[in-house]
Amino acid sequence: MNKADIINDENRETLESLLAIYRDIGYPVLIASSKNGAGMEALKSTLDNKTSVFVGQSGVGKSALINKLLPDANTQVGELSEARDKGRHTTTSARLYHFPDGGDLIDSPGIREFHLEHLDNDTLLNGFIEFRPFLGRCKFRDCKHEKEPGCSVKQAVEENRIHPRRMESYRLICQTLGDGIS
Repeated sequence: MNKADIINDENRETLESLLAIYRDIGYPVLIASSKNGAGMEALKSTLDNKTSVFVGQSGVGKSALINKLLPDANTQVGELSEARDKGRHTTTSARLYHFPDGGDLIDSPGIREFHLEHLDNDTLLNGFIEFRPFLGRCKFRDCKHEKEPGCSVKQAVEENRIHPRRMESYRLICQTLGDGIS
């Protein structure tokens, strides 16, 4: 997570609870700030001798992080649009950077929209790694994990083995895709 410098007493608890969801399911979470340098050593260490890509919405600070990690990169950094509260596309094409001590970093253009229409239900479900132990264990083979009796995924949510917010995310994606999910 970039922009650690804007964490304050008003938003700290909410942010920590959101990040804890991902930590609890095994994702490494780093908190950094390109503005004040917090967490940059840990980020650099994570990127060392690997090929990595920064992907995210416009305005989250991907290019600013690169400028902090590689001061000679001089990537263009944009501001949030005050009218739309969204980032402006300052990175217009992917660019590869090489770390002097080994490793590569790709800066990608910001994402405004993310389309998943090409996904089938199995692929979507497998994107939720914490669901995997419960998949294929439902009473009905064609379980949608909504209201069906004997749903192992729904039971895992009730038993706090899957965080309710992750289930909400899954259902929101399914609604967004409408009839595209089968």
